[in-house]
Amino acid sequence: MGTILGEATIQELRESIRGEVITPAGPRYDEARAVWNGMIDKRPALIVRCSGVADVLAAVQFARSQDLELAVRGGGHSLPGFSTSDGGIVVDLSPMKGIRVDPEAQRVVAQGGVTWRELDHETQAFGLAVTGGLISSTGIAGFALGGGIGWLMRKHGLTCDNLVAADLVTADGRLVRASEAENPELYWGLRGGGGNFGIVTSFEFRLHRVGPTILAGPIFFPGDQATQILRRYREYTATLPDEMTTLVNLTTAPPAPFLPADVHGKKVVAVVGVYAGSPEEGRKVAAPLRALGTPITDLLGPMPYTMMQTLLDGLYAPGARNYFKAGYLGGLSDDAIDTFVRFHGPSISPSSEIHIHHLGGAVARVPGDATAFGQRGAPYLLNIVARWTDPTTDDAQIEWARDLYTAAEPFSTGGTYVNFLSAGDDRVAAAYGPANYERLARLKETWDPTNVFRLNQNITPTELVRA
Repeated sequence: MGTILGEATIQELRESIRGEVITPAGPRYDEARAVWNGMIDKRPALIVRCSGVADVLAAVQFARSQDLELAVRGGGHSLPGFSTSDGGIVVDLSPMKGIRVDPEAQRVVAQGGVTWRELDHETQAFGLAVTGGLISSTGIAGFALGGGIGWLMRKHGLTCDNLVAADLVTADGRLVRASEAENPELYWGLRGGGGNFGIVTSFEFRLHRVGPTILAGPIFFPGDQATQILRRYREYTATLPDEMTTLVNLTTAPPAPFLPADVHGKKVVAVVGVYAGSPEEGRKVAAPLRALGTPITDLLGPMPYTMMQTLLDGLYAPGARNYFKAGYLGGLSDDAIDTFVRFHGPSISPSSEIHIHHLGGAVARVPGDATAFGQRGAPYLLNIVARWTDPTTDDAQIEWARDLYTAAEPFSTGGTYVNFLSAGDDRVAAAYGPANYERLARLKETWDPTNVFRLNQNITPTELVRA
């Protein structure tokens, strides 16, 4: 149970901010406390919808004065539910939507409540983009701070690799700036270290020439060709230029109009590609994808970048129950492929999927100690997506994901990606590697020694570890 707050105390907070304070008695409470993952059902004591930095400062000060657990919400997509709290305070940045694009300098400054749909809308007006989320309702904040694996990464790097500067509110109620010139060690930690060091109220990103039209989209193949497709995909990615980022998805055909009715509900393989260059060049690079198997539907072609960024939204609407298990793969051996194919068949929910992201390119060229983000050398990332709606099947759905991950461990590097960790997954140190994790723990000791910001993939301050 959280601290019991009197009405006079809450009113004092209301009068100190420009935004909105929502309590359990308010008519919009249930709407305001809802998050993307339907498995998360928490009841915070207060939700502070911040209008700006001053409100964030006031909310942090209030949380500390009342000894309230503090959660930070940007887009609300945190898999383990870190963007809310039972009995604590939610510092909700979602009203903070300011975006300023500098087309000549190829920079964008965006506040912490911005989503990828909103950022892409502004930057694409100038034919610019930065590596963004796979689902457009995802917030830029948690995505960037955890690393940022997206469609432009092989050409333009992870989102965190393009972070130029950040403003953040610290645990002791200060606003500081982190960049190469100011607080450089904090700047290092923000690029992959998550929300451990404060509340980032503003991000400055480097932008790149992308679009407005790119070559992108999925090709669907029959599920019984999965083994052949993955083996040929392994060969295809061995010599792929950086401009091409691809993903293989072992999934179930949705009842979508672009798929023949006779494959609806059947196992399929979707291969998705995005070419970060001219569509004409992209056609040549993408051509071998069509020879991976016998296409059912081929949607890979020229399309607006903003369309690609929203293409998967319908499959990942809020409210469903989600559990992910992820790990970097050292390669795609025949045994690994056989394992993925074997688990593809008995996935319990038609919404559950097995994703294999191809990494490398610009991701791998950044030295492993240049940012907090770890495991850059792995060629692939496995993400096991268990997604369903019936809560009575929770145990079975989670068991499928865990069993697949256990079977895949012999092919893993031992590392993982923090943004794909679900509740109860204690592999945070494995995401960074020993050297980066030790450095992050020292940084945490400097900026948040009492672990005020602990609702995240938490890095324990050095002194608390010793205690």
